[in-house]
Amino acid sequence: MPIMSTPPPILAIRDLQVAIDAEGCSWNAVDGLTLTVQRGRTLALVGESGSGKTLTALAVLGLLPSPPSRLVGGAIEFLGRDLTRLKDAQMRKIRGDRIAMIFQEPATSLNPLVPVGRQIAEAMRVHQGIGEATAREQVLALMEIVGIPDPRPRYRSYPHQLSGGMRQRIIIAMALSCRPDLLLADEPTTALDATVQAQIVDLLSRLIKDLRMSVILITHDLAVVAAMADRVAVLYAGRLMEEGGVREVLKDPLHPYTRALVAASPTGVRRSGQVVLPLQGGLDSGARPENACLFAPRCPHAFAPCATEAPPLALRVDGRLARCHLPEVGHG
Repeated sequence: MPIMSTPPPILAIRDLQVAIDAEGCSWNAVDGLTLTVQRGRTLALVGESGSGKTLTALAVLGLLPSPPSRLVGGAIEFLGRDLTRLKDAQMRKIRGDRIAMIFQEPATSLNPLVPVGRQIAEAMRVHQGIGEATAREQVLALMEIVGIPDPRPRYRSYPHQLSGGMRQRIIIAMALSCRPDLLLADEPTTALDATVQAQIVDLLSRLIKDLRMSVILITHDLAVVAAMADRVAVLYAGRLMEEGGVREVLKDPLHPYTRALVAASPTGVRRSGQVVLPLQGGLDSGARPENACLFAPRCPHAFAPCATEAPPLALRVDGRLARCHLPEVGHG
């Protein structure tokens, strides 16, 4: 029988390091991160605020805020090209066209002085070189696809005239306007009520499937991860703590940090009767010892090796990745 080769990933992040310089200190907010995104698949990045999720997405787009952040090292290969080596003009051709992003806050992502339809059309005209009339008709069709009623009058609406859910649909339409190969979705359901959240999740799930897009989903909501993602990567202090298939990670989390995140989520993503000690303390962005586990100060299972040796990221026999000294985590 012929050997089936695995197709190359659409995105490969290798040993990514992003530093933050603030108040006379410097630390790696993204610290040696390696991830891949396969074609047509959704990878979720989860973790507390400050874990490096959004910085990773901004690094992919070449939009790291400088200062205080700066790219220190690593590679970001998109369709075989290392984005970190491209010039600004080259990145502008990719950004918004081949790679698009749904930003966290629709209110700050939209220009309050420009009708929303024209804002969607702008990316089409820049990247596709089409005229105003053609762009308008394509925008109206796209607005209908993302569930905006009466698109013709809405085309002329300003952001403040729309509800939060409608503004989020406009942001989604903007991101999809050039049919990107890779979509970065940063907390796409934040600040929406439960009903609208469910509608947006259903909409994104359908569009991702119909358009066969690859997606990096950034969220703190594990219910959204369960509904939308194929794989999940758990970040803590800029490091990958656990990665695997969504069903396996949420049903049987390996790392103590992952267990704490699952325990803090709605019961729909927890195992029946699962009892986990609550996570104490907060994520520290200060001094980070190299010869220790970063999570040890908050871990209810920490023991002697955790204070003297940084655990490696181990590949288990079941194909999952985990970074922990506990024997039942590192093997299995």
